[in-house]
Amino acid sequence: MKTVMIFVLFGGLLGAIAASLLVPPTLSWYNESGFLSQGQNGQVQALVNIPQVIRYTTTRLIKGQLIGTIAGAVLGLVVGILAARGGSRRAVPAASPSVPRPPA
Repeated sequence: MKTVMIFVLFGGLLGAIAASLLVPPTLSWYNESGFLSQGQNGQVQALVNIPQVIRYTTTRLIKGQLIGTIAGAVLGLVVGILAARGGSRRAVPAASPSVPRPPA
């Protein structure tokens, strides 16, 4: 059980790290930033609502990290179960059946 939990936690951590690395480029590819143009007076006008963009981006990033963590934990669970089953088979020696010897 301990081995399985270690694999689940380690898988969840790796999944969160992978999502943290993969989700931001995906968000930037999927949603290109708004075009900023300069007005007549040199003022920059944004074509997007910045607070809304920040909420959207952080929400998507957190959801991506959650999905990555869950996927990593499930994968860790499967690997942990396989490792625990394989380890228990090797740890337990095969018992040879004892055949009673006839008296001489």
